[in-house]
Amino acid sequence: MNILAIDTSNHTLGVAILKNKQVIGEYVTHLEKNHSVRLMPAIDQLMRDVEMEPGELNKIVVAKGPGSYTGVRIGLTTAKTLSWTLNIPLTGISSIEVLAYQVRFFPNYICPFFDARRQMVYTGLYQWEDESLQSVENEVNIKMEQWLSFLKQKEREIIFLSPDLCQYKDTIVKYLGHYAIFPEETYHIARPSYLGLASFDKENDHPHTLVPNYLRLAEAEANWLKSQKGK
Repeated sequence: MNILAIDTSNHTLGVAILKNKQVIGEYVTHLEKNHSVRLMPAIDQLMRDVEMEPGELNKIVVAKGPGSYTGVRIGLTTAKTLSWTLNIPLTGISSIEVLAYQVRFFPNYICPFFDARRQMVYTGLYQWEDESLQSVENEVNIKMEQWLSFLKQKEREIIFLSPDLCQYKDTIVKYLGHYAIFPEETYHIARPSYLGLASFDKENDHPHTLVPNYLRLAEAEANWLKSQKGK
């Protein structure tokens, strides 16, 4: 099975091609640049490098958020279009869950998160069991200090993964102390190859029904709904 994995849900732009569970090509950048301009050329170049034609693909996998509203839409629109035109299966996977794959052999809790502004984060809690990543706490959009107060009650080692770690590291240490573990910087950037590997345990989605996992309304939509109350 030939899988194309796409992630533009945050600053990272990642594209990978897997043959079954073997990664044969991967392209990753972590830059604040326009994903809409760079994604298709990256896909095209990677497919040229691995000498594969679009018709040889068997599945598309995409990070469906949460993250940047624009970035999530770019990835999903591209993946859904490719799935529909090539008539091949499509799988959407949480961007938070994929980040947890970076520490596949860590025995305790894994807390991946992305900054959601105003001291809010997109996050969840995971743990590996029998070579399968399990959700311990559902993904949420929450104040970081509120989340850390909750995690403190568990009194267990927790490894934190985030490209935005520098903004919250001191606060995490304040709440969790020696229970907080921080790996080297390279582990904080989600790899699209893990996105492809995660898809083997997931059901396929339909390109018409797969929607972004924003975890919260866009600010403009929230403001509009607020203005409609009482009308």
